[in-house]
Amino acid sequence: MGTKERLLSLLEQHKGEYLSGEDLASRLQVSRTAVWKAVNALRGAGYGIDAVQNRGYCLDVHTDILSLEGIRQRLEPRWQSLSLELVPCTASTNALVRERSGSGAAEGLVILANQQTQGRGRLGREFYSPPDTGIYMSLLLRPKNLEPGQAVKITTMAAVAACRAIEEVTNKEPQIKWVNDIFLNGKKVCGILTEGSYSLESGKLDDVVPGIGFNVYPPAGGFPEALAEIAGAILPQQLEDGKNRLAASFLNHFLSIYHGGQDYAPEYRARSLVIGRPIRVSSPAGTRKAYALDVDRDCRLIVRYEDGSVDTLSSAEVSIRDEEL
Repeated sequence: MGTKERLLSLLEQHKGEYLSGEDLASRLQVSRTAVWKAVNALRGAGYGIDAVQNRGYCLDVHTDILSLEGIRQRLEPRWQSLSLELVPCTASTNALVRERSGSGAAEGLVILANQQTQGRGRLGREFYSPPDTGIYMSLLLRPKNLEPGQAVKITTMAAVAACRAIEEVTNKEPQIKWVNDIFLNGKKVCGILTEGSYSLESGKLDDVVPGIGFNVYPPAGGFPEALAEIAGAILPQQLEDGKNRLAASFLNHFLSIYHGGQDYAPEYRARSLVIGRPIRVSSPAGTRKAYALDVDRDCRLIVRYEDGSVDTLSSAEVSIRDEEL
């Protein structure tokens, strides 16, 4: 890490406290001029840093900027060795992680962005990813002995982890619209897209890349007209370190489920937004009206169609029927 990053880490650890330039220079083993330059660079990046003569520098407690230092200090000790990267803007964090995977990156790489210019959702849809208001992240996983058809398990793990993280930050209970959308207060606030590649020889997945997009705050001017009726934000206004808290909480919960073998299916079912409701099921074969009966142990959706037939879905596009709302 450079001087700017190490200074930010110190200020994050002592947020709300004043640290003298002399003290900071000593801890960082740089000159006071280097500290002053680093402070100005952080201010230029949007960090609120107060400077008071004879007291030093203080990071504003109301600062909410996504930072590796802010995330890492909130990670559980067992996840401290994660390879975290943060980019201001990228076309797609999923595409970036998959590119790194092709170059041999190890499992555990996490790339976060403050903005995406070509964010993707399921079925090729665009995922609206404006600057400064959301968290867009992707993880590189290399699960052993996972069949391509079982990749949905990663999506459902991520959905439960996202709900837990949102609940920790807001004290509200989000719900899951099968299979990958998180709703809060009746609006979609988080989407998950899981992609992967598999070996033709073994038929097993070589890598899996879950991408998670959180709408943390409402964008300036509101959501685009096409999204205004369905999209929402997790928080109505800025919360102290809201983004870093949310990102770290998600990683803590997701990795605990993924590596720890937690039985998360009952929680996924309990958070379901669709069980007991009339829905539409869209697949390559067409769209059919149905009734969502249950979610099974593998987080597959059990539905009953209008002709009385029952089906268990591993993948499909589901929407709640508007006329029944």
